[in-house]
This record gives sequence, C-alpha cells and structure tokens, in this order.
Amino acid sequence: MVSERDVIEFVPKGLWIGSGPVDATGGATFPVHNPADGSVITEVADATPEDAMRALDAAVAAGREWAETPSRERGEILRAVFTELTARAEEFALLMTLEMGKALGESRNEVRYGAEFFRWFSEEAVRVHGRYLHAPSGTGRIMVAKQPVGPCLAITPWNFPLAMGTRKIGPALAAGCTMIVKPASATPLTMLALARLCSEAGLPDGVLSVVTTSRSGAVTGPLIDDPRLRKLTFTGSTEVGKKLVSSSANRLLRTSMELGGNAPFVVFDDADIDSAVAGAMQAKLRNGGEACTAANRFHVQRGVVAEFTEKLVAAMTESVVLGPGTDASTTLGPLVSAEQRETVAELVDDAVSTGAKLLLGGETPDGPGWFYPATVLADVPPAARILREEVFGPVAPIVAFDTEDEGVAAANDTQYGLVSYVYTRDLDRALRVSEAMETGMVGVNRGVISDPAAPFGGVKESGFGREGGTEGIEEYLDTKYIALT
Repeated sequence: MVSERDVIEFVPKGLWIGSGPVDATGGATFPVHNPADGSVITEVADATPEDAMRALDAAVAAGREWAETPSRERGEILRAVFTELTARAEEFALLMTLEMGKALGESRNEVRYGAEFFRWFSEEAVRVHGRYLHAPSGTGRIMVAKQPVGPCLAITPWNFPLAMGTRKIGPALAAGCTMIVKPASATPLTMLALARLCSEAGLPDGVLSVVTTSRSGAVTGPLIDDPRLRKLTFTGSTEVGKKLVSSSANRLLRTSMELGGNAPFVVFDDADIDSAVAGAMQAKLRNGGEACTAANRFHVQRGVVAEFTEKLVAAMTESVVLGPGTDASTTLGPLVSAEQRETVAELVDDAVSTGAKLLLGGETPDGPGWFYPATVLADVPPAARILREEVFGPVAPIVAFDTEDEGVAAANDTQYGLVSYVYTRDLDRALRVSEAMETGMVGVNRGVISDPAAPFGGVKESGFGREGGTEGIEEYLDTKYIALT
C-alpha cells in the first residue's frame, strides 16, 4: 500500500536542473498546500531568474547531443518513462490528489492519460518525415527536412499536474528538443517527481529541467527574452496567454497556446436523454469541473429540457460524494484553493441574483478545506456571468432553446472556441452541427473526448497550436528547404 510519507519523500524538493535537484539561489522555498484541509504538505525551492538561466544553460548544453540521438533511441527512452510511470501509477495518483485535491479515481485516470503521451510520442519519434522531389521547372531538386526547434519552455497549469506536462514533454523530446517546465506554484510536486522518474528511466542530464517558483513572470520573463530559447508552450487562462504572446513577440518566439474555454453542451430533442445525462456528468464533473474542456453551459432544446434537468439533478444527487480526495468513497474533491472556490460561489450567486433557479447545491459547506458541492441552475438568464465566464467548478447552468439554429447560435456566442458537445440521434444533424460549431474539437454523443492520438486545441480566444495526434510533434519541428541541382 502506498503511503503519503513515501510519496512525498520521492519528490525532489529542489529545482531539477542538469543532473538532479539543486537549491534555489539564496535558498528560498515556498509551501505547497493540501486543498482538503489547507495544511502544508511540504516546501519546494523558489527559483530566481538566475536559476531559470541555469536551466536554460543546461538545456542548451544538452541540446545538440539530444537532437543527434537516433530517433529510435529517443523513442525507447520515452517508452521506458511510460513503463515506469505506469508501474508507479498509485504513487503519482496519490501525489496529485494531495496537492491538487481531486478524487483518487480522477487522479488514476490522469496517470493513465498522461502516461499515454510518452507511449504515443515514443512511436511518433521515428515517424518524422520530409520529402524529396524534382522541381516542376526542371531546374533542380527540392528536399524538405524537419529539424528540432531547439530549447523549449513549457508553462503548465495546476488542474492536471501530470498530463498538462506530459503532452508537452512527450512530443518535444520525441522531436529532439530539450525542455524546461515551469509548473503552477499550487501543484509543483507531480512535475518534480516526473523529472526524477525520467532521469531514472534513462533520460540524459539537462534534457528536461523543472523550475518551481512562486514568481512566475519574474522567472520566465528572462527566458522568453533570451535568444537561445526557441519555443514557448503554455496551457492556462486566456488573459495570461495573451500577455505571454505579447512578450514573446519581441523575438517572434515560436508559441503554442492552449487557453480558456466556455464549452457548450447542446442537447437536441431527438437525443437519448439518459445517454446525454451520463455524458453531462462526465463533461461537467470530470476533474471536479476544473478543466478547460468541462461543459460550462448546457443548452437544451425546450421539448426535453424538463426531463434532462430532472434526470441531471437526480444523477448528481445520487452519485456525487463530496469529500477529501484520499477517501475511497469520494467522487468530488475540494477545489484547488480558497480563491477558486470564491470565484465559483460568486458566479453562482450572480446567476441566482439575475433570476436563475437553484435546483441543487449552491452553498459552501462549513469546515476546513476548499469544498464546493455539485450545483445545478435552471432558467439561467442571458445576463448571468456564468454563461460568459469559465466556471472551473462543479456547476451546471441550464438554458432552453427552440430551434437548431438558435441552439447553434447560443453555443457559438462566446469569444472562446475550445470544445463543444452535441447530443442527437440524427447523423445528418450531428455532422451539420459539428461543422457549424466554432470550436477546435467537438464531442458527438460523448462526454469525454481527450485522446493522446487526437489533436487537442482550440480556435478564437482558446488559443492556437495542437497537442497530441500526429499534429502534436509538428509544434516542435522546424521545416527546412534544401535546394539541390
């Protein structure tokens, strides 16, 4: 049986730079809290800008040798990481639950999902293709080659402490790039543990560094400004993403951004309502609702809105157990912080104050920890903030619509465009609506769509670039044209 003590002891408490953990310049640390009770789990090194430069130095020093490592060898190292991570799944699941709060079942799912990026990209490492052809003009030959971009910086969020890193690290390393990861200050432990595991699995020194800090902008700013850094990849809020794109523009730094979402969950009157409710439970409550892919607003055709609402309330009442993520019976853990809980509560209170009907939940429980119950709101008016802003919590606002065109228009009425969900039995409608949705991804009669073998990413203010699929490795490759006689 895995113990909390053993899991915490496995985590390096220093910055992972070069061959292993090192103290931050000046020796500063910051605490990591358990969202279930607010207690301090441990403290980790608090990096300075000088430490960030040390990590970049290590990435640059290791870069040429790693890029020249045969792709088969790189792939085998990634496969070894997958094997080791899978073998230690329970330890990583418990670690994520301790620092992020999610139920253990959710953490186990994330380990399986996150590990798959190493397996997928271990196979993609040997499938980087160029091309060779005669110039149509007859004046020579054209050769096109793909080469690694170079040193990369990944800034990852707190909601998926493992998977948001692995789906960046996997393709970068497969392509032959070195990488520095700056994890969220709320959840740095999982990424530090992963760095140690990668080293034990055979990853050469300097290829992967992890820099933990409580001062993200001050530490990552010098990296972004340094001409040796060739790529920035970020997952997080649209607001922060815009600032990073702006700061990276000075050097025309190559970037990919996976930003905020406001996912519509559209249920048509010909849908299988029981299936739609089951999908809604997945799309809304996966990761406690703290996911950019979480269904943010439920648009239900008027003929079935009453049935859908009644069954959704019943499903949440019967199956959701709120409690510490480490409890075996828990299906909904705490939110990540007091600030996040306050944000969710404010959105619910605003919706009710503008006329929404509170059918379930909506009250912050007493006691320690940052818990918020599964909540359902009906008849949510257009003026409610919750229809425009990302909730990042277990709240389902329901709105009725009449015609298909109205449903599509309501779904697209947002500046975001990450993912949408559609429930219908009509194949023609499914295809028609999917094509009309202004999102990078569409789930048809499915509440969970993420897959390492599929391209993940959005449009509009949900960002640009793709992670996963055959497209994912392209984000870390430059295209070179060589003219031959």
